[in-house]
Amino acid sequence: MGGGMAAQLLAAGKDVTCFDPHAETLEKIVARGAKAAETPSQLAQSVDVIILSLPKAAVVDAVMRDMLSDIRPDTVILDTSTSEPTTSQAMTALGAEHGFAFVDGPVSGGPAAANAGTMTMLLGGAPDAIEILRPVLDVITAKTVTVGGSGAGHAAKIANNMLCAANLVLVGEALRLGKAAGVAPQDLLEGINAGSGRSGVSEVNFPKWILNDAFDSGFTMGLMRKDVGLALALAKETKVDISGFQGLADIWLNHSDALADNADFNEIVKVAKHD
Repeated sequence: MGGGMAAQLLAAGKDVTCFDPHAETLEKIVARGAKAAETPSQLAQSVDVIILSLPKAAVVDAVMRDMLSDIRPDTVILDTSTSEPTTSQAMTALGAEHGFAFVDGPVSGGPAAANAGTMTMLLGGAPDAIEILRPVLDVITAKTVTVGGSGAGHAAKIANNMLCAANLVLVGEALRLGKAAGVAPQDLLEGINAGSGRSGVSEVNFPKWILNDAFDSGFTMGLMRKDVGLALALAKETKVDISGFQGLADIWLNHSDALADNADFNEIVKVAKHD
């Protein structure tokens, strides 16, 4: 995701400095015209806008604390990871102490959207910091939605991915049910998408990656398992009853062992087969 965003910024004529612990990944971005930093701290010393694209909240926290003393005054940091609201709030508090702003901006659309600059971003943070980011956001996204203050972006993304995970299982079961009753999956899907049961999963995932057996969305089972876990953890933290989701989460976390973490996340339908 980070590489796609960097490529879009470079194509728009922006100066981009990057760091990635994997040399091969960093080399690919440098080959497109980016400068390479040797460490996150070195990167922080040279820029006024920092974009984070990291695997989980613990890594966001570790990277931020590693470069904390090197972040320049008035820097704005945009965290595009799927992280946790409390982590963003903690980083915002650090920013208030050290003179920088922290905005959570998790993204939807996957690697293809990152490479095309067509991502959707859910923003949480101070309005003035988001406004400073606008020239960057206009390049790397097709749509942004500001959903509240610090942490709101990550809370909204967790809720969104919770629905995506649920809908993948449910649409798979619906097509299986329809086929058993004599309705071809493609025909049933067309009917669903013309009716009230439609969703992003039925309109995009099934025709693009599932019915054709492509399973190459670029988003993995491991990442969605993580997001399902984040939804359960947030519900526990906020004391919200999501019992309707519990059974679906159980499929993702405990009944899909045949699917490796690096498998495409759409393959969950093989547990509730569409064929």
